Amino acid sequence: MSTRKGIEVSIAAAEAAKLARVEVVAAYPITPQTHIVEHLAEIVANGELDASYVNVESEHSAMSACVGASATGARTFTSTSAQGMELMHEILFIASAMRFPIVMAAVNRALSSPLSIWGDHSDIMAARDTGWIMLFCENGQEVVDSIIMAFKIAESRRVLLPVMVNLDGFSLSHVIEPIEFPAQADVDRFLPPYEPLYTLHPDKPITMGAYGMPELYTEAKYAQEMALLNSKVEVKEVMAQFSKEFGRSYSIVETYNIEKADTVFMALGSINENIKTAIDKLKEEGKELGLVSPRLFRPFPAAELLDVLKEKKKVVVLERVMPAGATNGPLFNEMASLAVTHGLEAQLENFIFGLGGRDVEPEELMETYEQVVSSTKVSHADNKNYGVIGVRS
Repeated sequence: MSTRKGIEVSIAAAEAAKLARVEVVAAYPITPQTHIVEHLAEIVANGELDASYVNVESEHSAMSACVGASATGARTFTSTSAQGMELMHEILFIASAMRFPIVMAAVNRALSSPLSIWGDHSDIMAARDTGWIMLFCENGQEVVDSIIMAFKIAESRRVLLPVMVNLDGFSLSHVIEPIEFPAQADVDRFLPPYEPLYTLHPDKPITMGAYGMPELYTEAKYAQEMALLNSKVEVKEVMAQFSKEFGRSYSIVETYNIEKADTVFMALGSINENIKTAIDKLKEEGKELGLVSPRLFRPFPAAELLDVLKEKKKVVVLERVMPAGATNGPLFNEMASLAVTHGLEAQLENFIFGLGGRDVEPEELMETYEQVVSSTKVSHADNKNYGVIGVRS
């Protein structure tokens, strides 16, 4: 029988890994994800989870240990943030290219400098093209459910790729929310023990991560890319099965109040709850705004987004990361690609918000809506292609 309790989301993430019966945890603490691995260390030490907890000296070593553990066939979990993610950046590519179904809770945080421990998407957007499947969560319930689903997705013989479950630092990771935890027996039925295709074992030696000559490298990367693109089918099927088993529905693209809205906001993560509040307040004024949120970011759900946006006039893409010299933010550029290659007709606008953990209130989002609908094309300061919500000149 499931249980419902108020709990810090980071602790809940660790409990989700416990429900998934992870066998190896290798991690290094860094704010704001430390509570996840601290709690896992505690429950392993207390005998509540039959797993090996590997203490390492850095995040580079943490992901390296996860790669080694997964190569032996162990169900493997880790967590990191910010500089920690960048320190393991090299090994992220290795984990995906070697097709190891590692699951990582990525507690999104700003990158230095200036030093900030607060949340934004600087870290994950710097790692978005490392070959991992990437899910984004809006609330604590989604974090728990996504971690459980992530293992089933990653370990599918049709996929065999690592998965990042993204949750915003502090604004989600450190809040206390009511969360329903499924019964262990139900999770065991949904997520049976991992049966690896190949393993490293001294009795049957094989080579993994072999040297890739030019005659083979392109084919290896193409196979990896096709597995990543095709994983979308598995993600959909796992979400559907999860809904059937546990009664909570998920889709790779979530929508809110889009039926009558000509203008929609698009964003990733916990900001969606503030956007929904803004939408409800605007509705009271007789104004219609919708929300479209890709829960799945990699592989990018292009067809699904095209379907929900086909009759919309304006799409306002909100992002928690600076473009770093690009024309626009990374999510906007994905949408711009759809406009060019697939004929998306909606007018696209781009706004940056919430960097370094800065709060964005529903009223500011309502002002952004008014700014967009009151003009044919928004004119931004300094001749940029994007606006920055709340920036002080």
